[in-house]
Amino acid sequence: MKILVGISRIFVGILFLISGLIKLNDPVGFSFKLQDYFAPEVLNLDFLTPYALVIAIVLVIYEVLLGVMIIFGYAKKFTLWSLLIMIVFFTFLTFYSAVTGKVTDCGCFGDALKLTPWESFYKDVVLLVLILILFFGRKYIQPFFSRNTRSLIVFASFIFCLGITYYVLMHLPIIDFRPYKIGANISEGMTTPEDAPKAIYEYNWKFMVNGEEKIVTTNGDYPDQEGEFIEVETEEVQAGYEPPIHDFSIERDGANFTEEFLNKEDLIVVIAYSLSNSEMEGFAAVREVTNEAIEKGYEVIGLSASSTAVTDALVNEMDLNFKFYFCDMTTLKTIVRSNPGILELQKGTIKQKLHWNDAESLILKE
Repeated sequence: MKILVGISRIFVGILFLISGLIKLNDPVGFSFKLQDYFAPEVLNLDFLTPYALVIAIVLVIYEVLLGVMIIFGYAKKFTLWSLLIMIVFFTFLTFYSAVTGKVTDCGCFGDALKLTPWESFYKDVVLLVLILILFFGRKYIQPFFSRNTRSLIVFASFIFCLGITYYVLMHLPIIDFRPYKIGANISEGMTTPEDAPKAIYEYNWKFMVNGEEKIVTTNGDYPDQEGEFIEVETEEVQAGYEPPIHDFSIERDGANFTEEFLNKEDLIVVIAYSLSNSEMEGFAAVREVTNEAIEKGYEVIGLSASSTAVTDALVNEMDLNFKFYFCDMTTLKTIVRSNPGILELQKGTIKQKLHWNDAESLILKE
């Protein structure tokens, strides 16, 4: 039991550390995932949506600290109860997601590792078992170092988490795990290789044979079956290849400009996924750098999921020297964790990506 508790302690601690630090790298992205759970059609906790970012920050810092605390044996009783309550809560969430299919990605490891709802649930079940082992074998959990040293380590971890959080909120995630990272080509990310695996479906054909229903399963062909055909139900048994980039488009007034702009050189793109949530002071910094870019021969466009009337009003109000095009909101949230944010594209390849706080750092050709 002592060995089992020791192994469980290290495994749980490291997993909580890894999961927490990955989400700490991108708390804005985790807040978007919480908003999915808060939606009326999921948990119906829409009143929490305005506080999603604060909740996300508190949860991920707490997760990191619990990882540190269980490894070093700090505040054993409090830590074990916290771990147990947290894993029970997340096991419920992942089970709910898996059964209902309303949230397809729990965000456990951010964009670094995508898990299906059932994979997330099984992972949480394993963690629950390990934490129960720790809970009932807590007498074998011996602390490392002195009490003052442990307290100092936990406090230093807390300060470290606060520093990382402040940095990524004022700038951008330190590591970009998304398909729109610097160096990625959007056009290539939308293509499907010729040898990519195809989706596999099962077709359940229902017939009435001698007064009884009979179901014949095939992979698509109509079965050689006597009787009266009633209906067919299709089930995907193996998902096919999905391009890492989808739902990306550049549209305005019913026209699609995606291919045109993805083939342009020297393109600056200002992204503001929703102007109702944008940090308006950011557009002053955007205006300065985009005016300079236009003077140096760059073409500048905006991308937003807000209506044309709203974006045109912003252009007039902030005296911006470019117009906005429409793009899916979820896609824009994925591209850059800043509202507004700035990209430089060269024939669809992302060369620079900046938070509006760093607008003056945009490197333009001479």
